[in-house]
Amino acid sequence: MRWDNLSAPPEAGVPGGAAPAAPPLPLALPDATVRTFDTPEFAGMTFYEVRAKSIVNRVPGTSRVPFEWTVNPYRGCGHRCTYCFARNTHTYLDLDAGQDFDSKVVVKVNAGELLRRELAAPKWRGGHIAMGTNVDCYQRAEGRYRLMPEIIAALRDFANPFSILTKGTLLLRDLPLLRTAAEVTSVGIAYSIGFVDESLWRSVEAGTPGPRRRLAAVRTLTEAGFRVNVLMAPILPGLTDTDDAIEATVSAIAAAGAASITPIPLHLRPGAREWYARWLARGFPHLVPLYRELYRAGSYLPQAYQRELVARVRLAARRHGLHRFEPEAAPEPPPPARPEQLTLL
Repeated sequence: MRWDNLSAPPEAGVPGGAAPAAPPLPLALPDATVRTFDTPEFAGMTFYEVRAKSIVNRVPGTSRVPFEWTVNPYRGCGHRCTYCFARNTHTYLDLDAGQDFDSKVVVKVNAGELLRRELAAPKWRGGHIAMGTNVDCYQRAEGRYRLMPEIIAALRDFANPFSILTKGTLLLRDLPLLRTAAEVTSVGIAYSIGFVDESLWRSVEAGTPGPRRRLAAVRTLTEAGFRVNVLMAPILPGLTDTDDAIEATVSAIAAAGAASITPIPLHLRPGAREWYARWLARGFPHLVPLYRELYRAGSYLPQAYQRELVARVRLAARRHGLHRFEPEAAPEPPPPARPEQLTLL
């Protein structure tokens, strides 16, 4: 059965006065507790609280990523990035990859306690754990549910190496915890900042903190002693791949004190492909023929285009003193597992 590692949480309530709501349950989450919140930042959103039976996930061996293990306390994301590669995984919950992904979020309310149990298991060998590689662990819901402090504390107490990739400035809330963790284990932090165009940000990443706020977070973390990698991701064909756009973005990333920059051209997997195409047709219909040509062979841009784009970002990085350049280190997300292979992503 799909998602048979999830069950309903006890009726303990959530800080902030939440109350059970009426929306129907997805067929794949028959026992979840459903909540909505009467606050503007969660207008139109539904949260499905579940108790997970496992939380540390092994990445499929075919994935081209520099990590083997992940922890994801949420499924679905209020950041509403139109291009998010994880969109199609929501269909495994009998939800859609578009509006449902943006507004119906699964919350694994026991993530912290469960992680402690799994880290203490004799079979666990202390492998590096990556977070934020499926959906953002510092999305807006984290301000309400506060799952990450318990997760970071568990990793710290077991001196288990970990990394976090995010667009969320809420990570700064946990800076004291990250500092104590870094005293006993390896802690990697990366921010995703694909461009600095504010009007484009409001359209394509509507639920995220703006790029300037993310750059300020990079500066704060750098001043706190962390080496922050910035993923210039995604670079959008016809929109943020011009010389002027690259120059502005790389300049801002360098000025924020980033330790390195990793450019990642846009890839469009099923689910994300259709949702992004609708957004593009509404806002930039003149670019539709270009995208049809570029992505006619599948989810990824032609290799020649990618190489040329990476070379231009590399030159801009050198001009701005960013000599650590990691085009091969981009954590390309693993392909979504088939429903019957899922344990917990």
